[in-house]
Amino acid sequence: MFLARVYVTLKPAVNDPQGLTVMGGLHSLGYETVEDVRIGKYLEIRVDTEDQAQAENDVAGMCDRLLANPVIEDYRFTLERIE
Repeated sequence: MFLARVYVTLKPAVNDPQGLTVMGGLHSLGYETVEDVRIGKYLEIRVDTEDQAQAENDVAGMCDRLLANPVIEDYRFTLERIE
């Protein structure tokens, strides 16, 4: 079994109004050194297979077909073998 940690983020060219709102809030709290904030999604998915290549293929397919919008989002993931 594998644990996939999936990170989905907006592509750099896509505006991020939530990120701008959070950045404004951080500035108002005195964190003036914050230059940019981007909001994304984090998912943990358990994949029940012993074949790492299959797990990688399955998770990439999940991201391509459902978890990320390829027009505006990028994704990356890590796999960890778990018991």
